[in-house]
Amino acid sequence: MKQTIPCLILVLACAAAACAQDQPRTFTPEQLRQGTVLYPYKALPDEDPMPIVKRFEGLRTTDVLDAMQAVGLQDRGIMDKTIRPLWRDTTDKVAHRFYGVAITYQYVPSNKPAAYKMPYAEFKKWHSHWYQTYAPETFAQLIRPGHALVIDAQGIENTGFVGSNNTLNWYSRGITGVVTNGNCRDTDELILERIPVYSKYQGGGTRPGRIEAGAINVPIVVGGALVRPGDIVVGDGDGVVVVPREQMEEVLKIAWDIAKGDKAGRQKLYEKTGKSDATIK
Repeated sequence: MKQTIPCLILVLACAAAACAQDQPRTFTPEQLRQGTVLYPYKALPDEDPMPIVKRFEGLRTTDVLDAMQAVGLQDRGIMDKTIRPLWRDTTDKVAHRFYGVAITYQYVPSNKPAAYKMPYAEFKKWHSHWYQTYAPETFAQLIRPGHALVIDAQGIENTGFVGSNNTLNWYSRGITGVVTNGNCRDTDELILERIPVYSKYQGGGTRPGRIEAGAINVPIVVGGALVRPGDIVVGDGDGVVVVPREQMEEVLKIAWDIAKGDKAGRQKLYEKTGKSDATIK
């Protein structure tokens, strides 16, 4: 009897765990024909993102990564080293850091004909039509203070769709940072604007004749990391990490415990060496 009880408890625990797992999703043939996202995800939350951002402000990506390891998410959510900050602030403000609730967007390569030689006035009409029809920034109307924009460009190298003008527009609407596995252009101006932009490439031409908008607020992959609408994105000089929304509370609690321990340790070393900076406050 004594041996039976532990076995029974184990069986019940395994059964409970199995019930808690995600169940297989089914689709009708018509849904499959029309096309559907197979990966399960939730819609972008209709909320004020800033309260979440405020709770993350001050954390480093290393604090977050170590916290994710502690909750069983080792090597999850970290973008590869090709996704780097366009600029770095070497003052105590560390202004290249950002925290945001993800809005996701996707561009795809176009298979439509490129521009042929035409009078400049006609070219401008063609150019404008492409932006409005095939590659609009439909995500802009959703931006609220505290959102971070994450763009999957499918590794496209010849198109600079993050530029000094449109990024400044997103920033004026409240975007905290922009992350992409594609190009940013107008980099001299972007650096002067001091808007956190993390990208794989720099430079590139405009969108017309090159790319089209593919999807908004669906799961995407940037730098090898899964990003879903509503996930939390943290970026600093070490790179970018994505926190799954479901684990946010647990990760936050542990990340702050790690950060406070690090600050206390560095405070003692600063006193010993005569050094100091604002990051220990």
